[in-house]
Amino acid sequence: MANTFKIGGVHPEPNKLSAGSRIVNAPLPKQAVFPLSQHIGAPAVPCVSKGDSVLVGTRIADAGGFMSAPIHSSVSGKVAKIDTVLDASGFRKPAIFIDVEGDSWEPGIDRTDTLSLLCSLTQQEVLDCIREAGIVGMGGACFPTHVKLSPPKDCRIDVLIVNAVECEPYLTADHRLMLEHPDEIIVGVRILLKVLGIDRAVIGIEENKPDAIQLLRSKTSMVSGIEIMPLRMKYPQGGEKQLIEAVTGRQVPPPPALPANVGCVVQNVGTVFAVYEAVQKRKPLIERIVTVTGKGVKNPCNLRVRLGTPVSQLIEMAGGMPEDTGKLISGGPMMGRPLLDDSVPVVKGTSGILMIPESEAARLEERNCIRCAKCVQACPMGLEPYLLATASAAQDWECAEENWIMSCIECGCCQSTCPSRRPLLDWVRLAKNRVGGIIRARNAKK
Repeated sequence: MANTFKIGGVHPEPNKLSAGSRIVNAPLPKQAVFPLSQHIGAPAVPCVSKGDSVLVGTRIADAGGFMSAPIHSSVSGKVAKIDTVLDASGFRKPAIFIDVEGDSWEPGIDRTDTLSLLCSLTQQEVLDCIREAGIVGMGGACFPTHVKLSPPKDCRIDVLIVNAVECEPYLTADHRLMLEHPDEIIVGVRILLKVLGIDRAVIGIEENKPDAIQLLRSKTSMVSGIEIMPLRMKYPQGGEKQLIEAVTGRQVPPPPALPANVGCVVQNVGTVFAVYEAVQKRKPLIERIVTVTGKGVKNPCNLRVRLGTPVSQLIEMAGGMPEDTGKLISGGPMMGRPLLDDSVPVVKGTSGILMIPESEAARLEERNCIRCAKCVQACPMGLEPYLLATASAAQDWECAEENWIMSCIECGCCQSTCPSRRPLLDWVRLAKNRVGGIIRARNAKK
């Protein structure tokens, strides 16, 4: 029987409507918008001004610190302004606006499809290349990749785990990437092994993607050190800690412990592909694969999209927004964030655009908790969501912290199983945000 994690989890309908749709290039936008916060950590700092001309691949913002990442233009044109834009969180954030005037690229970027197998760079040169390319976790967490590849010196890494699970319903971007670019992914894995100085990698794929499992197994049959591991279908199998347990049997301790503390580094398969392009093609992170889907969508699809493109343009390529759409989500239905409108730009962490019909989006009337403990049974982190939600409603941040709210991965398993329709995840997210701020303020005083 295929491996999986032991505690909690749910089994939502997969709804992989776009799994058979090949990746298609989205057209260039008329204006590209680049929010400066596209990663965990300090926002990037603009290094261009209004009126400056840029090419595809031109750096337009520098990293704001070690825990940060630079941003590059995905289009050629002129900087229209540096202003604010509404992002996926619903807040206005600083951004660089570029009027598109063509598709001229920076010299030195290899735009051919020729597979580049050999990497002659040293470990440090590869790490520098990844950092300079602005690569972050493409699964949605957006953790700067060069930071993940620089574990604490007292942590001995012995395995690289490639997250190719894509357990979130509807999303198929990673699945299509594996089917259409398997060789590039394998080269990317070998590059990451070189950076980490280890010789073992495991690519974890859920069993509902047998074509990807078979293809990657055939491609790695003669490659030493890379294992393809089928995993049982269970959400959130792609959660970092859940994936580590499923693949290695190891359990990551509560925060501040990291996967590196148990000898693991986890990278999304999209990130691995971006590493290949950065190191072998000298191509910074300027585009990504985005699934555009929904039950009423005419043409569920997987698009290769330049960063900064408005979501509205992607919706048009999928046949337009259905009239009965009740909610527009960036990401999947479990962990995705509702969008206020479709003018929001695609950023590094945009994995999908989901249009949910009103009949499924409308929230039913909340009822009192009946103490059934279904949320506790579903929580993959072993938490008590009902208690955390109650503490959040009472603004009892101390209680929330004492009950490990910072261990919550915001997977939504609790809310999806609650028979009383309580918005558990909403309350937990609120409390997690407040408690995180309290902890940062406390640490700053030390």
